[in-house]
Amino acid sequence: MKWRPSRRKRQSLRKQASSHQTGGKNQKRTHIGRLNIVYGLVFLSFGSLILRLGYLQVSQGPKFRSDAMTTAIQRLPVLPARGRIYDAEGHLLAYDKPSYGLTYTRMKGVNQHPARIAEMLAKVFKEPSSKIYNDLVNKNKNYRTINLFKKITNKQMSFIAENQGDMPGLLITQSYTRTYPNGDLAGHVLGYVGPIQKADQKEYVKKLKYLQSQIVGDTGIEGYYESYLQGQRGYKVLQVSTNGSAAANVGYTPPTSGNNLQLTLDGHVQAVAQQDIQHAVATSKHRSSINDVGAVMLNVKTGGVLSLVSYPYYDPNWFENGEFSKHRNYMLSSHASINYAISQPQYPGSTVKPANLIIGLEHGAITPYTGYPVPYWLQITPGPSGRKHDDMNHGYVNDVTAIAVSSDVFFYKLALRVGQWFGSSATHPGSPPAGMSATKWSRTAAVKGLIDLFGGEERFGLGVLTHIDLPGEQLGNFYTIDAAALGNAYPFDLKKAEAAYKRNHQYVTQDQYTEVIKGKNGKNHTVTRKATRFISPIGIALSGIGQEQQFTPIELGQYVATIANNGTKIQPHLLDKVLQPGLTPVGQDQVYKQFKPSETNLHIKPQYLKLAQQGMYGVTHDPLGTGYYVFHNTPYDAAGKTGTADIVLNGHKTTDSVFIAYAPYNNPQVAVAVMVPGGGYGATTAAPIAKDMLDAYFKEHHEFFKKSQWTNTDIPKNWKQTKAYTIPENAK
Repeated sequence: MKWRPSRRKRQSLRKQASSHQTGGKNQKRTHIGRLNIVYGLVFLSFGSLILRLGYLQVSQGPKFRSDAMTTAIQRLPVLPARGRIYDAEGHLLAYDKPSYGLTYTRMKGVNQHPARIAEMLAKVFKEPSSKIYNDLVNKNKNYRTINLFKKITNKQMSFIAENQGDMPGLLITQSYTRTYPNGDLAGHVLGYVGPIQKADQKEYVKKLKYLQSQIVGDTGIEGYYESYLQGQRGYKVLQVSTNGSAAANVGYTPPTSGNNLQLTLDGHVQAVAQQDIQHAVATSKHRSSINDVGAVMLNVKTGGVLSLVSYPYYDPNWFENGEFSKHRNYMLSSHASINYAISQPQYPGSTVKPANLIIGLEHGAITPYTGYPVPYWLQITPGPSGRKHDDMNHGYVNDVTAIAVSSDVFFYKLALRVGQWFGSSATHPGSPPAGMSATKWSRTAAVKGLIDLFGGEERFGLGVLTHIDLPGEQLGNFYTIDAAALGNAYPFDLKKAEAAYKRNHQYVTQDQYTEVIKGKNGKNHTVTRKATRFISPIGIALSGIGQEQQFTPIELGQYVATIANNGTKIQPHLLDKVLQPGLTPVGQDQVYKQFKPSETNLHIKPQYLKLAQQGMYGVTHDPLGTGYYVFHNTPYDAAGKTGTADIVLNGHKTTDSVFIAYAPYNNPQVAVAVMVPGGGYGATTAAPIAKDMLDAYFKEHHEFFKKSQWTNTDIPKNWKQTKAYTIPENAK
């Protein structure tokens, strides 16, 4: 029997069901209300959005279309001013003059119409539109931004500003023009600036992150101290429209100027030296033979370069202001770009005799105050070709007077004794030590002799780099005579000779020697048959008087300063101080870095140095001295040495005129060296130039001269009216 709930239970169940149905209807009505609210809100939101879009499209459309054109951001470099260069007295030698230039940026996604831009610019820049177009399209293709015009006028600036919208990518930028206010004064010292050359792009652009458009130092101090002078570039961040016009500045990082440099150079002495050299060349009876001159003056105690002159001169401004084309022929024909004070070594002649005297004393070839009668000539080897003569019969000389009167025969014998070739006299040739053949001597004792002579000279700074702070320095050369009676000189590799002699007590074997020089052509390297000997006694003798060496003026300057400084050799240098950016050379608190040259004590016996110094004093004070008639009336005591070397120049036989000196004798302050290839005797051309340089120095330091003769340290106000400044081309 199926169970059924009781009557009461059934009534209760019906009530519950009725109540559930009523609640469901109420819930349904609640959900519908909520949905209506949501739909209403959505409708209102879309309505507001539509109204807002309409407002923006109609009322703000032009503004947003303009904003859409200015979404490109350009980070433009702002180049710094290069550091200034001052002389020792604070006179300005080089600075940056502000100017304006025009750059062009190749913009992605923008049709810049370069042909149209070229046509427009051609009207105001007076250049063919084809050239401008080629620059716009092809100049430095690997770079987005290029320098289009380095300098522009106010008229050109106005035209560009007015037509910016039609010339997208053009931007007027501030730039600088490197300016040398004294023209060709110290041109070879200062050097010049220019664009980065293709060969230097790896160094500057890739390694140092320079811009392709940056200007860098090419030569001289400008090149050597580029890292100090360049400074740090800044940046300007612009919001730029697609038509190339700047819309707003949104950021700026200012550049930092380069460090200012103060040199050891004395601008006044430099000016006097350049005027003097130009005048000496123009009035010399050897005018047709003189192609170049090099001269230096050093501070004996510090190594600072007070004057460094290379003739012919050039004006560094020629390389910066577009005038180089006017002077191209002069620069190429005169080789004025070469710095003859530190390169192109020349024969020093007898100026090496003070060093060789010390070398002879150190190696026992002579003793202090050695003296004997010297003949007019010396028979070194048999036959006429083995005879070498003096300029006159000096009679009895010792090691001091031999320097004063410049006795060649005395120094022939000294060098031969260093090389162990004994017995030469006016009538009899010399020979090797007893028991040694001439062939063996030429490979052993002769090599040792040249090592001692040339190595001793090298110790004074001759034939090696001085490491002056200028690019392009060349070291000197050593030569010796081919013993095969050909009379040709060939290079003597001192380092190789020293190493070979240390290893086996001779330079190289005969076969090796022949192979080394075989087939070489030129005035210094000619071999037409196998040599029978290695080194000639003639070559050793000539080494004693400076005919087998070539040195530069800066090497000679360091050498004579070392003698004056009692054997302390100091590195020549032009930089004195590196100053903080923007500061002038006033007060030590502004110094960023002080140059410290290297020093070497040669440990020469004071007695030997004194003998060499006394000999040099005799050159200028002994009536028989070779420089007496140039210096005997000077109010200061100078010690010097003339040098005259036989050379072939321009196809003609002539002589190098060379002079070295220091002053005052008892308390040396400065040393000078002058080399004038083709200038005649040392006392004829080089010595007067050296004297005028010393005069200029002591007059401005108010020493020795009368007050009426004193000068100041200013660069002469009429410098730009002097022939040395205005017509360097005509000085050739």
